[in-house]
Amino acid sequence: MRWILRAFPPIFFQRIVPGHFSEDFLTARVRVKRSIFTRNLNGTTFGGTIYSAADPVFALMYWQALARRGVATRSWLIAARAQYRKPATTSLALDFHLTESDLDSAEEELRRRGKSVRVHQVEARDEHGVVCAELELVTFLRLLGAQERPAVSAF
Repeated sequence: MRWILRAFPPIFFQRIVPGHFSEDFLTARVRVKRSIFTRNLNGTTFGGTIYSAADPVFALMYWQALARRGVATRSWLIAARAQYRKPATTSLALDFHLTESDLDSAEEELRRRGKSVRVHQVEARDEHGVVCAELELVTFLRLLGAQERPAVSAF
């Protein structure tokens, strides 16, 4: 999963590095490397890069974690809100966490309604542990129908 994401042009060219996905897809860490490609006119990290680093992660985590439970879904980010707290002058780290309870409630809702909307928060922290941005990410999950096949099989 990491290597596929690293090669994806919108991720690669923004110096976003998917650093770690746990085997069960309950945790992930993404880094935004500080570089000439991620700087805005003020010399700090462009807010769009921070936003892009957070965009696909929860959708991928739910997709893969539920696939391991035998639940085939499509998932994507349907909404997000970013609150930029401090200009980022170093590389950033974003840590993503799901719980078994998150998966249980998503699976139950998928089986009952065929869809589920999940809301999670993540912080972008600089190298000193200071929160530079807080993001609220809304992920939509849809249960695949009997005739549908996943676009890509589980990793």
